[in-house]
Amino acid sequence: MKKLLLFLTSLTLSIQCYGNSNLDSLLLELEVTMRKRAFFDNAKKLRVENLKKLINDKDSSSLQNNYFIINEIINEYEKYSFDKALFYIEKNLQIAKKLNNNKLEKESQLKLAKLLATSGRYKEGIDVLNEIRRNELPEKLLEQYYFNYVEGYSGLSFYTTVQTTKERYSQLYLIYQDSLQQKLDPNSDQALALIEKELRDNRNIVEALRINSKRLSQLKLGTTKYSLVTFERALLYGLNNNARDQKMFLALSAISDITASVKDNASLTELAMILFEEGDIERAYKYIDFSVEDTEIYNSRLRFVNISNKLSVISKAFEEKNLEQQAELKKMLLYISVLALFLLFTILYIYRQIKRLSSARKALKKANIQLTNLNERLSITNSDLNRLYNELSNTDKIKEQYIGTFLNLYSDYINKLDTYRKMVRNYLVSNKTKTLLELTKSKQLVDNELQIFYQNFDKSFLHIYPNFIREVNGLLKPGEQIKLNKDEVLNTELRILALIRLGLTNSSKISKILRYSVNTIYNYRVKIKNSALNRDTFEDDVKKIQ
Repeated sequence: MKKLLLFLTSLTLSIQCYGNSNLDSLLLELEVTMRKRAFFDNAKKLRVENLKKLINDKDSSSLQNNYFIINEIINEYEKYSFDKALFYIEKNLQIAKKLNNNKLEKESQLKLAKLLATSGRYKEGIDVLNEIRRNELPEKLLEQYYFNYVEGYSGLSFYTTVQTTKERYSQLYLIYQDSLQQKLDPNSDQALALIEKELRDNRNIVEALRINSKRLSQLKLGTTKYSLVTFERALLYGLNNNARDQKMFLALSAISDITASVKDNASLTELAMILFEEGDIERAYKYIDFSVEDTEIYNSRLRFVNISNKLSVISKAFEEKNLEQQAELKKMLLYISVLALFLLFTILYIYRQIKRLSSARKALKKANIQLTNLNERLSITNSDLNRLYNELSNTDKIKEQYIGTFLNLYSDYINKLDTYRKMVRNYLVSNKTKTLLELTKSKQLVDNELQIFYQNFDKSFLHIYPNFIREVNGLLKPGEQIKLNKDEVLNTELRILALIRLGLTNSSKISKILRYSVNTIYNYRVKIKNSALNRDTFEDDVKKIQ
């Protein structure tokens, strides 16, 4: 039921803006709704089954309660199945007689008369009404009493061919219509419907449309009233030769009929005939076939006769169109056969040409293979030459960088030694041997020189290998990468790895250069290896950093 409500809500929102949409989209919406017919019918069947369970519960339901429950079942079946609605009306008549309740009995008789009249059994409906004494009817039932007479005589006057009988029925129709109008609230839908019908009969279309709009504004899609009022509006547009709006409101009426599971309907049949007259035979056939299925479910003989006459015309046109299509298909098949033969000859010709070219292709293939092999050899040779050239270039670059750096270092150290010599001489000349001895005891001079050495080494190395730090971190596990302090260019771990990159793999040599113990260098190397993604190949990978 939730799915049903969601569908009806979305459908109503889309249809309420029909004025801004085109007819084609509305017809597509109708066909989507047609495919959901079983869904809406199953929802109705579920509601009826739930009501039937209440009837069968004899412990909790009295006979009078059963009467009102059956009334609900009749309302469900009234536009869905004539036979089932008739069965339950007759069942309620029996209950009313058992209860000896005159009001309920008259109410059921009026429901029976209404069912007969609205299903096209006009004479039978009037016969039932004639058995009811009007003075015995409660005031509340008089309105339905007159309405049933209006329906019955309206139908008889329309379908009767004998002119004198037609006039008599028309006169009776007018009499009961006047009686009904006196009982109705002027603003009720029934009163407005009678006014609209009178305006329509008098061809006052503009005023009739105004009344219809007033009625339609009070209704919702998916109800029998909405289906009826939109159908009557389509009739008005038909009289006004407005085919487009007529089709739109017939489509709206049909959508409402399907969502409300109304099987006693006429809108889809009328829409099918209009489309048939416009040449849309396939859609007309689909709609009329759908209407026939609904009519069979409802079992309305009058409706079935009307549809059958239209069905035969549409079916004949549909068959003729199919025959025309078959004839066209035969022609197309003939054309395709001729084209297929032509294609076969073409394929044979091409096959011969392919065979002739086959030997030439084989020779070309061999030549191409030989050329490919030569190209591959040349490519390998070029790659080797490029590699050697790059290696030589890098070697020269390293040599130039280191030669320049160490020439500067040696020059600086000669200058520092000369300065240190002069300072010692001055101290000795000045007999400051004690101060000189204290100066030689301090390691500050060595530490300062060591820091200068580290700075020169770090800058020189990173100048040659600018991506060294990033490449090393790429070889380490996530979270184990080396992070430098703010003022550091390289730290001890990176300097050890830098010397390894330069070819110094002996820990004792590294310790002498960096002035650490051999064990300290060894421990650093083990620690870094343990942080590597691949411990076994880590130092070899470092040597390959460019």
